Amino acid sequence: MRANVLPLRTLIVTAMLASAAPALAFADDEARRAILDLRKQVQVQNEQNQRARLQLADQMQAMQQEITQLREQLELVSRQQPRGQASQGAANPPGATASDPNEQAAYDGALDQFRQAQYKDASESLAAFLALYPNSQLAPTAKFYLGSSRYAIKDYKGAIEELNELVQQSPNDARAPDALLVIAGSQIELNNRAGAKASLERIVKTYPNSQAADTAKNRLQLLQ
Repeated sequence: MRANVLPLRTLIVTAMLASAAPALAFADDEARRAILDLRKQVQVQNEQNQRARLQLADQMQAMQQEITQLREQLELVSRQQPRGQASQGAANPPGATASDPNEQAAYDGALDQFRQAQYKDASESLAAFLALYPNSQLAPTAKFYLGSSRYAIKDYKGAIEELNELVQQSPNDARAPDALLVIAGSQIELNNRAGAKASLERIVKTYPNSQAADTAKNRLQLLQ
């Protein structure tokens, strides 16, 4: 009797393995398909990421060109800014002159430094002017050039701080929309794209008829 048991068990095990073979083969095919699907998904994701990186690189390149143009605009402003008393009409709103000759001389000297692209010296002189004459009629324009000077020396946080004060304190000043442009440029330099977008949108909304609004619209397209 015991001699017949082993072959019977062997037959049973063999039969079980034979019946399980199709299921194992099916599971193996499913695993292969899952792996192929996963590889395809990874490939598609990699292609999408590559396209996104290329698009971002294009946007950043275009934005850098806009920043370069902004710097060139500041250089142009500095070259066009006349010296001395003749600068009053170009640099300030009509009638904005200092009654104190010392005050006027301090302002003109600081702007002359800006005009000569001596931005670090101009920044220090304009800060000193505003500390001495905080209530001057020339203060808004001095603050604009102070913020612009700090932008030029890559003190972007300082530029944003000064120009934000100008916009908050003198929202109707002729240079307010230009100040927001420099703020947006500084925010881009600091990789604050959301802040730059908000600043540009503010120009378009608050100062729609200004030249700065046209520039802001072009830069907003680059931030989409």
